[in-house]
Amino acid sequence: MKSIPAYLLTGLLGITSLEAAFAGQYVPGIEGVKSAIAPPPGVYYRGYLVHYDADKSDALPAESQVTVDALASRFIWITEQEVLGGHLGFEAILPLVNTDLQIGQTVKDEQTSFADFFVGSLIGWHGERWHSVAAAGVWSATGSSNQPADAGAGYAEIMLTLGGTAYLTADKAWSASLLSRYEIKDSSQAEDELVAEWGLGHHRGLLDLGLVGYSRWELGEGQAETHALGVSVGYFWPQLMLGIDAAAYQEYEVKQGFEGEKFRIALTKVL
Repeated sequence: MKSIPAYLLTGLLGITSLEAAFAGQYVPGIEGVKSAIAPPPGVYYRGYLVHYDADKSDALPAESQVTVDALASRFIWITEQEVLGGHLGFEAILPLVNTDLQIGQTVKDEQTSFADFFVGSLIGWHGERWHSVAAAGVWSATGSSNQPADAGAGYAEIMLTLGGTAYLTADKAWSASLLSRYEIKDSSQAEDELVAEWGLGHHRGLLDLGLVGYSRWELGEGQAETHALGVSVGYFWPQLMLGIDAAAYQEYEVKQGFEGEKFRIALTKVL
């Protein structure tokens, strides 16, 4: 969840070969079942509440641990304008993050601050039994990054998104989704990253049950990666135009970063 830049830990710990947790602004695991579906034209609020705990790492000293609680507010506007056969949309995200971080006996820090701000555009396509989305945006280095537990990454990055959802049966009772994010950083001290979130869902009316997971790979010369598996449940109330989705993840394979558990609740409200 929390990204600790490798260059920051190197300076603090004096370990030149240390690779830290991922330094990307995007947090995997906040999307899941039917993740790659853009909503119909309208204005939406989507709030993500995330809790992450980890005390295991193959790249950090013993007694290293991190706890993160975050609330990310996302506003989405889908227009009536069509581009390349899909509806054009715009989005903005601002996370508020509390991080309690300990690295061995050298670093102990707790901070609450806004993370980096995201703004971007998207195009959503819809078929009879499929949906797809493509997006591009920029994470700006607006969050504080002076202290080890600060939420800001200290650099900007471009994030490209591509994904799709397909209904596996004619009655749309089963679905499979895959959402990918490619993060291009403007800092030579951090590698680009690829994130993939997937979900296999079973739908009973307005109830969604799912098996979900995510993977993250550091590209270039980096060797860090993370893989997680989880379950999710969601429900939508048409009379309130409100939906809630909750998921729990266990990271089962991590290289050069924290390995922990993640719980998130996502609320969607049609404005």
